Amino acid sequence: MSQYHLAQLNIANAKAPIDSPTMAGFVARLDEIHGLADNADGFIWRWESGSEDSSAVEVFGDPQLLVNLSVWASMESLKHFVYKTVHVELIREREAWFDKMPAMSQVVWWVPVGHIPSVAESKKKLEQLRSVGPTETAFTLAQPYSMPVN
Repeated sequence: MSQYHLAQLNIANAKAPIDSPTMAGFVARLDEIHGLADNADGFIWRWESGSEDSSAVEVFGDPQLLVNLSVWASMESLKHFVYKTVHVELIREREAWFDKMPAMSQVVWWVPVGHIPSVAESKKKLEQLRSVGPTETAFTLAQPYSMPVN
């Protein structure tokens, strides 16, 4: 049995406030996509801010930056959810709701089984990736690092 799970953070710059007509198509799919994730093979946990929409919280100093933070059993389970389920429809349609980010907006890293990453920890991982590029402690789905061997 694995001693590690995979944490992921992604942020997106909304074109408008979450309750605006511009974002209505995205908001309309949130419950569906969250439910899909919650029931996906390999899903462990996802961060919820306590607000009606857990994505809409000012974490990075900008209320239009939406945050998604979750933990998965493996790289394979995360990639399957992201690219092989209806979640991919949101990726294809993202230009309707989100502006292109000027810097990397997604980071993944290995966490010990049972560890729940904080938003602050996740922000540090993204900052690390942005400053030094992919390493074994902060990387991307496109440039993954193997699970630590302990």
